[in-house]
Amino acid sequence: MSAFNLRNRLKVARAEHNLSQEQLAQLVYVTRQTISSIENGQYNPSALLALTIAKRLNKPVEELFFLEEKS
Repeated sequence: MSAFNLRNRLKVARAEHNLSQEQLAQLVYVTRQTISSIENGQYNPSALLALTIAKRLNKPVEELFFLEEKS
């Protein structure tokens, strides 16, 4: 088990680009449900998907995804 949880700022970054979940999903070749699950913390993206999302949003991956210590 990890001592950390993966958190993200995907919803905020997506809003900055005026993209819907559906539009971002199309850009990174996943379903809208996948984007929703990532934003809600129900699904941790693969390294490839996280990097692809970051590239499409023109953000460093560590600005979108970060570790938070479990309490």
